Amino acid sequence: MGTYIAAIALTVDVFDRTGSGAWVSALLIADFLPVILIGLLFAPLVDRLSRRRLLIVSDLVRVAIFGVLPFAGSAAAIVALAALVGIATGFFRPAVYAGLPNLVDDDELPNATSLLQTVENLTWMVGPVAGGILIAVQGPDLAYWLNALTFLFSAALLARIPAARMQAGTNESRGHWHDIGDGIRIVLRSPALLMVLVAWNMVMFGNAAINVAEVVLAKVSLASGDIGFGVLVGAGGLGLTIGSFAAGTFIERFGVRWLYGIGIAMMALGYGIAAVAPTISVAVPAVILASIGNGAAVVCNALLVQRGAPDELRGRAFTVIMSSNYALLGLGMVAAGALTDAFGARWVWGGAAAAYLVAALVAFALAPRAREAVA
Repeated sequence: MGTYIAAIALTVDVFDRTGSGAWVSALLIADFLPVILIGLLFAPLVDRLSRRRLLIVSDLVRVAIFGVLPFAGSAAAIVALAALVGIATGFFRPAVYAGLPNLVDDDELPNATSLLQTVENLTWMVGPVAGGILIAVQGPDLAYWLNALTFLFSAALLARIPAARMQAGTNESRGHWHDIGDGIRIVLRSPALLMVLVAWNMVMFGNAAINVAEVVLAKVSLASGDIGFGVLVGAGGLGLTIGSFAAGTFIERFGVRWLYGIGIAMMALGYGIAAVAPTISVAVPAVILASIGNGAAVVCNALLVQRGAPDELRGRAFTVIMSSNYALLGLGMVAAGALTDAFGARWVWGGAAAAYLVAALVAFALAPRAREAVA
């Protein structure tokens, strides 16, 4: 929650200092570019180092950075510090998902992953609202310091987990570049991981289109103004929370392989309806439907990698896939901006729905081959 409060603070701080959309764009790039670089260059560290220590160090680095941010004297300094936060987060997230299967029994893993994702979606709903109120009253500095405290609290909780619980054993290096190659090979050779790589790359390209064109769809195509935009964003958060919370139950009924394709297909259907919706009242339930599918598919995404890769390669598998996903997201955002200006938000959302449909068909086509990996 502190992260989402701080994300609003960073955006507001940079824009207030510069009045420039280009600087805000630089801030967003600084946030996710390190994830791509870590996946390409440093993925083996998530498996080779102690995952608990990596998580704690990542938290403490972010404590220090957010403690310093109130004293940053320029937008350039803020963007540079945000890039350092992105590096710490780039190590933290794959280490969390790679270590989770070692903390619970396998039959509890779907519900554990579902709970983790549900909590994140809830904070995604509440954090920006709280951040907006806090910044309006006190400015960004208090938000930075509060976020630093949340990372300190997180590090204290993580320190209570025995290090051996986060990974099966020590992982000897065969040479850094060979270790990187092992991570790429496991993704390409495992049917479950290959399904996630191909299908979710397509989904991320669609997500970029949805995110960029959403404000235009709400304010221009649907003529619903700022309130309509806020309602549309809130509908997405609500659907994500419902979908991720219910994913454990859905997995028991459909199985993780088939729910993955079903969830992505729901995204195609929901966003396709929203693209042609005559009013905001039609678009909102369609977005909720799509986001329920999204929430369920994200849980399946993590489960497919957690069960499809052995522990000694799991961290690398996550970082390789995440770096690929974020690269497609960045490229998609660049393309979506130009396409929205040229053709309008409805066509861009329709294109996103088409991308989701192709991704769902890919998931259904590869699901039978992934059976043994995720059984």
